[in-house]
Amino acid sequence: MQVTAKAIADILNGTIEGNPDVAVHAPSKIEEGKKGTICFLANSKYEPYAYTTEASVLLVSNDFQPTQAISATLIRVENVYASVAILLKQFGQQKTKIKGISEQSAIDETASIGTGTSIGAFTVVEQDAIIGKNCTIYPQVYIGKGVKIGDNVTLYSGVRVQYNCEIGNDCILHSNVVIGADGFGFAPQEDGSYQKIEQIGNVVIENNVEIGANTTIDRATLGSTIIQSGTKLDNLIMVAHNVEIGKNTVVAAQAGFAGSTKIGDQVLVGGQAGFAGHMNIANGTKIQAQSGVTKSIKKENQAIYGSPAIDYSNYIRSYAAFKNLPALVKRIHELEKKLKE
Repeated sequence: MQVTAKAIADILNGTIEGNPDVAVHAPSKIEEGKKGTICFLANSKYEPYAYTTEASVLLVSNDFQPTQAISATLIRVENVYASVAILLKQFGQQKTKIKGISEQSAIDETASIGTGTSIGAFTVVEQDAIIGKNCTIYPQVYIGKGVKIGDNVTLYSGVRVQYNCEIGNDCILHSNVVIGADGFGFAPQEDGSYQKIEQIGNVVIENNVEIGANTTIDRATLGSTIIQSGTKLDNLIMVAHNVEIGKNTVVAAQAGFAGSTKIGDQVLVGGQAGFAGHMNIANGTKIQAQSGVTKSIKKENQAIYGSPAIDYSNYIRSYAAFKNLPALVKRIHELEKKLKE
């Protein structure tokens, strides 16, 4: 893909300073920029690289004021990060995509495949499954009996969607995602053993959801485990049975949600955060990485931290105190000694 600075500026509604005809073939990091690439400056700590980069085009904000000469052609935009998202999507369209339905796939005759959908080799589509239009199903995907998949969905290699689960439109599931594994339900018996509780619900993933590699979402015991529209889940996340995650919530890697917890809309969850079961987390909650949430959060737009998690500001003040506990204990012992004397 070769594109000129002028064409990029037109896509991003930006203004050009420099040669509008210079061409680039790929994006690059600003500190590693080479001739023929485009990079961006959105964080001021990377500004020194703007003066040394060999990239042909540099994307900057409208208010950027260089203090030295810059060799790259500048494209000024109102929001650099938003423009980068648009730009990367343009370049990402060049990724290798499969075309058509492979003869090495196994598709049950009762399954319904929408027009424009491509299916790779060794993918299995079971009885009564429905796949919408313009989907891309890469090799070695399993789609179980009665599964419903909307339009414009991408399933990368190794994805497993178990029976009766549902996926909406415009979703992306990365490699080795498992949708609809049995929830972790076992009843203790008098002899100390455990009896499996059948998990007969499903998983419902709404529109415009993206799920990272190796994430697992368990089916409900009864009813549905639900991921609502616009939510983005990172790699290696565990979502247990009957969990509900609200709209436009973002969860970083290695977070875990125990059964029947309900997460609100626009919640931000840091990596390795853990949630006990049967809780409600209010809309807009911000949960710091490695926090352990053990009770419901009722106040909206609150930031919490720690394990057990508490209000972020309280945790920071508490940490300032308990990190000094050894010195404080020593001073107390010294004062007690002096009092005895």
